[in-house]
Amino acid sequence: MNQCSGIKRDGGRCTTVVSPPLEFCYQHDPARETERRRNASKAGKARPSRELQDIKTRLSQLADDVLEGRADRGRAAVAGQILNVYIRAVSVESKVKELEELEQRIERLEQRRIA
Repeated sequence: MNQCSGIKRDGGRCTTVVSPPLEFCYQHDPARETERRRNASKAGKARPSRELQDIKTRLSQLADDVLEGRADRGRAAVAGQILNVYIRAVSVESKVKELEELEQRIERLEQRRIA
């Protein structure tokens, strides 16, 4: 068994053990950089979707509780406002991530064009 030859962000050596003939772990293998980037992009896109689904479920339950008299209308109105602000924050966060990804892609394309 060998230790990964990769260097961590803090400058230290990676401590992950790899089986021969591998030299790098998944996180440091240069041949898997595109795969890691693609997986990170998918994960980033999935998070807001799960959050939005959770909020929709909560809003639906809140509406049912109000209509069936299980929740105070005033408190439910405030809770609904808070959840709507949360939805807006998730939406803005998603757009910021999308813009950051586009900026990175443009930067890589410009670097290729210059080289």
